[in-house]
Amino acid sequence: MFRYARPAFRSLTRQISTKQSTGLFGIAAHPDPLPALQQTYKQTLNMLGSIPSNSVYRQSVEASIAHKLGVIESAKGDVVAVENQLDEGQIEQVLMAAEDELNLVGKMIEWKPWEPLAEKPPVGQWEYFKE
Repeated sequence: MFRYARPAFRSLTRQISTKQSTGLFGIAAHPDPLPALQQTYKQTLNMLGSIPSNSVYRQSVEASIAHKLGVIESAKGDVVAVENQLDEGQIEQVLMAAEDELNLVGKMIEWKPWEPLAEKPPVGQWEYFKE
C-alpha cells in the first residue's frame, strides 16, 4: 500500500515546497528549474563543439559549465544547495545567465573571433599607456 502512496506524497510535497515567487521584479519562479538548467548547459556544450578546441572562449565556458553541472548532479535535486554552491543568486537568475551564455555561443560562432583579423590594426593600436 505505501509503495503506491510514496510517488503521490512526493508530488504533493514538491507542489507544496515549490517557490511561489522569486521576490525579484520581472523574474517569475520556475516550476522545475534544475532540469531546465541542465538542458540549457547541455545545449551550450553541444554548440561549443562548433568552435575550435584551441579557442580560449570555448575552453573557459566548457570548464565553467562542467563545474556547474557537477554541482547540479551532486545536489541531487536540492535547489537551495545548488544556489548556495554556485553563489550566483537565485536559481532563476542562474538559468537566465545560462540562457544568455547559450545565445552568446551562437553569436560567437557567427562572429568567429578566433580567426585572424580581416585588416591589420594601425600601428600602436594595442599599446596602452607607454611611458
